[in-house]
Amino acid sequence: MALNVADIPVFILCGGLGTRLKEMTEFRPKPMIPVGPEPILVHIMRHYSHFGFNRFVLCMGYKSEIVRDYFLNFCAMHSDVTVDLKTNSLEVHSVDHSYDWKVTLAYTGELTMTGGRVARAAARYLGNAKHFAVTYGDGLTNADLAAELDFHLSRGKLGTVLGVNPPSRFGEFRMDGDELKEFVEKPELHSAWINGGYFFFRRDFTRYLSTEEACVLEREPLSNLARDGQLAVYQHREFWACMDTQRDHEYLTKLWESGQAPWAAASAH
Repeated sequence: MALNVADIPVFILCGGLGTRLKEMTEFRPKPMIPVGPEPILVHIMRHYSHFGFNRFVLCMGYKSEIVRDYFLNFCAMHSDVTVDLKTNSLEVHSVDHSYDWKVTLAYTGELTMTGGRVARAAARYLGNAKHFAVTYGDGLTNADLAAELDFHLSRGKLGTVLGVNPPSRFGEFRMDGDELKEFVEKPELHSAWINGGYFFFRRDFTRYLSTEEACVLEREPLSNLARDGQLAVYQHREFWACMDTQRDHEYLTKLWESGQAPWAAASAH
């Protein structure tokens, strides 16, 4: 039987403190910081949706009420509505969006680490799914997620991670002897690969996780998975960016405002 992408839950980590963006996360979790008119979280979900994923589990923690309020009021904020003040009932008229999403708002603890969040949410909401996706609530890419899923299925391993080339933090000199021939600002490091944060796992990966608060996905779970020869890397050399700092946010916002945002072009409906 062919795998139905719509049956694959996407667990999105939405509960971290976002301390490196303190000026923007004091009153909201990082995934709710807007890039253009919408939170970065919605950009991520829309990219998944383009490839047929529509079942999302948001692993919430810090300022979870902000995420909860946004989605509980999503239809009201994107539609014409009539409110009956006497009965406190809501009639939704024309719906001004095309999202066919099922969004589960899963509180996974205020200070729980990434692995613990996935484990706690999966224990409640993985259901009978044989595969599931995991990503962070602050990374954008134009990667073909359908192709990554196909790669994951073809390799037969328990996990697949999107491998990306990191941009350098510094400009680079390209020289001939002591003569500077070219100055490249923040070149791509094509010989280096890092965790791009878009994962696919078989359900048996949950055995590597713990619901303990201190379980960090990127430490024992993924290290042990790699040690066991069960983690494949899907290499992606095109656009990827993580919103860690104010400068990152400004960069993504400028891309969006230019009308040339790579992640939006990849997932345009």
